[in-house]
Amino acid sequence: MCAQSKSNHLCFILVQNIYGYICTGTLIYRYPMLNRSETKKVFFTKDSIISIKHSEHFVVSAFIDHRINKAIRVISIIKRDNLQPLYCIFCNDDHDCQTAEAEVQIHSDHFGFPFAASDVLCHDAQTQNASRVAISCSTNISDIHTEDLLPIKNKVTHKSFKFNFTVCISNLFEGYNNVLQFVQTVEMYKLIGVQHIVIYNTSCGPDLEKLLQHYKREGIVEIVSWPIDNFLNPSKGWNFVEHGGDLQYYGQLVTLNECIYRNMYQSRYVLLNDIDEIIMPYKHANLPLLMEDLQQEHITVGVFLIENHIFPKTQFEETHRFSRPEWRNISGINIMEHIYREPDRKYVFNPRKMIINPRSVVQTSVHSTLAQYGDVYYVPFDVCRIVHVRTPLQGYLTKEQLFVDTRVWDFEAELISNVDKTLKASDLT
Repeated sequence: MCAQSKSNHLCFILVQNIYGYICTGTLIYRYPMLNRSETKKVFFTKDSIISIKHSEHFVVSAFIDHRINKAIRVISIIKRDNLQPLYCIFCNDDHDCQTAEAEVQIHSDHFGFPFAASDVLCHDAQTQNASRVAISCSTNISDIHTEDLLPIKNKVTHKSFKFNFTVCISNLFEGYNNVLQFVQTVEMYKLIGVQHIVIYNTSCGPDLEKLLQHYKREGIVEIVSWPIDNFLNPSKGWNFVEHGGDLQYYGQLVTLNECIYRNMYQSRYVLLNDIDEIIMPYKHANLPLLMEDLQQEHITVGVFLIENHIFPKTQFEETHRFSRPEWRNISGINIMEHIYREPDRKYVFNPRKMIINPRSVVQTSVHSTLAQYGDVYYVPFDVCRIVHVRTPLQGYLTKEQLFVDTRVWDFEAELISNVDKTLKASDLT
């Protein structure tokens, strides 16, 4: 086991760089700078989650962060009560490797779980030339093997983007098989301007697997394998006291942060929400028009917070016009039948989800960012809100006490046609 550092301390810091100042609420662990080791040639491969040897920690993916002097940022999972000095071993394309100090930042939102989403930062003049990195308890390069090394992404910045809008979905687990709501959500997002959806998949049902493979072939969905249950006992909930487990909600915070950096230079905007939620414009026909107006009005904003609104799956539209025979054998919820929206509760927190400029964000939680460059804007309810069809939070309310909200019906002709085509192409009808 690695020796414990004597310099651990809790602090809130301001970090200055070319982008100005950012405020973080993280645990910062700094260790003395190492002398560079003798270079050694090694060769490398890639796994999705890698255990840091002789520790209880894990690394997931690595990126160059051009905002902080091209440091290497490694998305990680750290055991909070077993902190220890960690070191970066980074290698170039010639397989020459060097060592440097590591800085560990444990994200301030961990909901009490033993393991937390974290960043391990590698600062060195040579990081910009590195192509692979390993995080180690030792400065001995000979301890590093091929399976320990992560490829370093985001080596080049881009001012033009492959996608305008990407949705990050975390996570599918326990054989998730809500096929009808899934296909309706994806097709709705396509209609309002989304071009790319990233899904972290621990496990899903056989029908949803067919749907995922269809969308993968189509090019709209990127599937990231997320076998977190092979490494930890992930929680099925968000609260450690209530739900137990090692890591919040199958590593939701880890995957959200990973998705931001994965799409840093691929996508102009990134939407962070769950698969049963649709971030829906109400005053604009689509997301591009919405964000064009919002960004022009709020040029310093990089994080747009969107109100969540519950549409109870227990309350059905009375004419049954969308209870289609073609969908009766498809598992899951038909969102077009659920048009009744719960009212806001004055003294109850209404959690929000986000549309972000990923280049503005350093760390995120589920409902807000933890560290970012630029400002945050709360988008008014009448401009954009989340359509969230799920179990009710105010189940005692009658249908007459709910609001009628038929926004999804504005897309009914195209949505129904596209859902039917997709189900057929996926061999589900």
